[in-house]
Amino acid sequence: MNEYVEPLGMRVLIRKDEGRQKTRGGIVLPDHAEIPTITGRVVEVSVQVQRDHDFPIEKYDKVLFHPKNAIPVDFEQNNVLFVVPVADIVAVFRRAPEPKRSHTADDEALDSAGEHGDGESSEE
Repeated sequence: MNEYVEPLGMRVLIRKDEGRQKTRGGIVLPDHAEIPTITGRVVEVSVQVQRDHDFPIEKYDKVLFHPKNAIPVDFEQNNVLFVVPVADIVAVFRRAPEPKRSHTADDEALDSAGEHGDGESSEE
């Protein structure tokens, strides 16, 4: 029988990211940061959160959350899981959409050569 954790109410289940002790530049971070926020991945979303369009949080989103009201769940031995109220999620990390490439004069020349060519392939 497979078991899983389903958050109820306006809550989500988050797998905490491992703490980074050193920045890319080599600065050593203290164990307890001044600002108590944690990043993690959303593992499961309650039905109420899925239906509420005011909270655009989906499964697998990377989020920043305040751990004050987070409830730790000892479910998986190697992972730290938390049931977190959506009110304590302060940010969702999103990727910016790829900028659309503008047409250049070279693109126009290639397009017109393909449209008005003799239809034969240059490969033999």
